[in-house]
Amino acid sequence: MAEATPMLPHFLILLSLYLVIANGVHSYDKKSFNLQRKQQHGTPGCHLPESRREKGAVILEMKDKGHCLERKADWLEKQLELDALHVRSIQNHIRKKTSSQIEDASETQVPLTSGIKFQTLNYIVTMGLGSQNMTVIVDTGSDLTWIQCEPCQSCYNQKGPLFKPSTSPSYQSILCNSTTCQSLQLTTGNSGACDTSPSNCGYVVNYGDGSYTSGELGIEKLSFGGTSVSNFVFGCGRNNKGLFGGASGIMGLGRSDLSMISQTNATFGGVFSYCLPSTQVGASGSLVMGNQSGVFKNVTPIAYTRMVPNVQLSNFYILNLTGIDVGGVAVQASSFGNGGVILDSGTVISRLPPSVYKAVKAKLLEQFSGFPSAPGFSILDTCFNLTGYEDVSIPTIRMHFEGNAEMNVDAAGIFYLVKQDASQVCLALASLSDEYEMGIIGNYQQRNQRVIYDAKLSKVGFAGEPCSFT
Repeated sequence: MAEATPMLPHFLILLSLYLVIANGVHSYDKKSFNLQRKQQHGTPGCHLPESRREKGAVILEMKDKGHCLERKADWLEKQLELDALHVRSIQNHIRKKTSSQIEDASETQVPLTSGIKFQTLNYIVTMGLGSQNMTVIVDTGSDLTWIQCEPCQSCYNQKGPLFKPSTSPSYQSILCNSTTCQSLQLTTGNSGACDTSPSNCGYVVNYGDGSYTSGELGIEKLSFGGTSVSNFVFGCGRNNKGLFGGASGIMGLGRSDLSMISQTNATFGGVFSYCLPSTQVGASGSLVMGNQSGVFKNVTPIAYTRMVPNVQLSNFYILNLTGIDVGGVAVQASSFGNGGVILDSGTVISRLPPSVYKAVKAKLLEQFSGFPSAPGFSILDTCFNLTGYEDVSIPTIRMHFEGNAEMNVDAAGIFYLVKQDASQVCLALASLSDEYEMGIIGNYQQRNQRVIYDAKLSKVGFAGEPCSFT
């Protein structure tokens, strides 16, 4: 049944958070979903405020990728289509790894979310490299950090200047015969190349949507909030093409030896966390380097679950999803606990095995009834026409993990507002094509959560945190 009357005063709408269905037997947990969204005007700059040090931790301000760009009229559909390519590429990567086949270069790297040209796909921070500040996309599904460098043979347009290694006294090239160059195979799936410059270590990373970066590996001083990390290995991109928007490159927060978290282990102890903001104008979250919970603003206790070990997929953050409840009612599906799920900031919409998605969808429709349906949108097949409503009460969604940890999905991560007049509002989850594909928890469902990655102790923590302040 409908839970709200169009245009009721806000305080009356909030009274409907816990309604009893007609038979009087069940009381479902609800959240208020606001259907009014602020419009983006103008083209903001891409650089964010300087990072800062607080209580022993380094804090970087985080914004959605659209902070750098003008809004595009067709970004919604394109971002989801490209997100589908991203997920397909991850599944291809997993199949090849687990079947012990040799991978093609186009599928050797877990790809960056494809639609970063558009508003909500990825999140950006600004880091110091040498004497320059570079704005980069945060991606837990990538390992190598890279930025565009001068002289550039072929570069996409970015906000702000390219990195200039020739003017940096702390920059050094990495040689082909070095152990760092030889370890590149494990990070990108491509061995270090010496074709264009025999003395320097070349790299190539190809992403699932056809985007790519190539150049040579270099060493530079990395800095956050007054804290410096010497001898940081990164990719100096000379040929870069794709949907990277106005950002300077990628911050790779994966688990390989060349990832950001591994290279800064001595400084930050192998721990980082983030709180992903919404896409409203002015909303801002944070990326925290280091294990200093005193800087968090979480409103619920941190609950940890272990990272599931997988030798073949060691670069992924894999967790054991043990259950999901909708409106406080447990979903029944046989796929829980089968092989784990990937936690990925580079995927937008979470993907669930077909049996799990079908069960979640059925529970939601049971509890969110009485509203007219709307056509499906791209990968989203469960949509409603909520025209005329400012707020509606929607069922809660909680994801449960091994060790009694849970992620309480924020209201902003349950429904996807396709049209500004609310005539098309969709469940922000999608089904995998095959029951045996690995599930993925995307960034849309991670909003307003403090997500803590502890690589040293191989665990991930979740806590509610209202990071989307304005």
